[in-house]
Amino acid sequence: MTDLSRRDVVISAGLAAAFGLSLPVALVRPTEAQKTPGPGTPFYKYKVGSFECTAVYDGIWEKPHDPAFFKNASVDDVKAALRAAGQTDEFVPIPFTPLVVSTGRELVLLDAGTGGQVQPTAGRLIDNMRAAGIDPARITRVMISHFHPDHILGLMEKATNAQVYPNAEIVVSVPEYKFWTDPAVVEKLPEARRPLAKRIQATFPTWKNIRQVEGEVEVAPGIRTVAAPGHTPGHIAFHLASGDAQMIYSGDTFYQPAFSLKTPQWQGVFDQDGPMAEQSRRKMAGRLVADKIMVSGYHFPWPGAGTLARDGTGYALTLAKA
Repeated sequence: MTDLSRRDVVISAGLAAAFGLSLPVALVRPTEAQKTPGPGTPFYKYKVGSFECTAVYDGIWEKPHDPAFFKNASVDDVKAALRAAGQTDEFVPIPFTPLVVSTGRELVLLDAGTGGQVQPTAGRLIDNMRAAGIDPARITRVMISHFHPDHILGLMEKATNAQVYPNAEIVVSVPEYKFWTDPAVVEKLPEARRPLAKRIQATFPTWKNIRQVEGEVEVAPGIRTVAAPGHTPGHIAFHLASGDAQMIYSGDTFYQPAFSLKTPQWQGVFDQDGPMAEQSRRKMAGRLVADKIMVSGYHFPWPGAGTLARDGTGYALTLAKA
């Protein structure tokens, strides 16, 4: 990146703050092409029993390498893991793929995307939902795995914070909501995370359509929450069941599977409690393998869903064929 203006630097610092990073995020100018090829068709439909699931591509973050990315793995380790997974090692590719589930009675969105407020190479969710024949105004529930910006900023307009889904119920976990809306948490967080907490506190408590749930409960017919804390204090996944078919939408339990499945002991900078995040990863992966349950992940390579198998001390992901 060359010739950054002062405005570029300010925006970059703002993105870093949103993600809780200590260094500015590398920006991509409109004239600079995205290096990672996007999917030929930006949506992918598949069935879980009678449920129709649609993976919808929101974009990607081509994250520069950072020695602080993992507490217990080097940049060389990260590059080697990416190569072993058949991915580029020039940067860390982190796609954003929300999931829309039509149950026949409900139209459910699992995680809300970036809202075009995280990276200039992301923010395509609404357009790509429409391309898939999904009217965003028909979404009845939005289920949020956790409150990191790439999962919640799609709930609110960039300039006004107005709700994007004002007629949908927004399902969140009690521990996650309690943590981020506690006024005292702002001063306890690292400085880079404080703007995110302040924005959450300026919006969520004023919205009347938020439903807080605790424990592992049914939040819509055939959809239950799965506790998976560690990445954030109240991170949850969602278990889908229709007939004999099952799938778990894992949110960020595994985030980039080249690392967090193959080497679940690696503790990333985005894991608020590294040991607990590892415990949640191992517990969920063990369940997925033992019960032969399909898995979907927000940051998985396209099309964002597949199956797990044991691979040494970790796990291997076989993606569905798009």
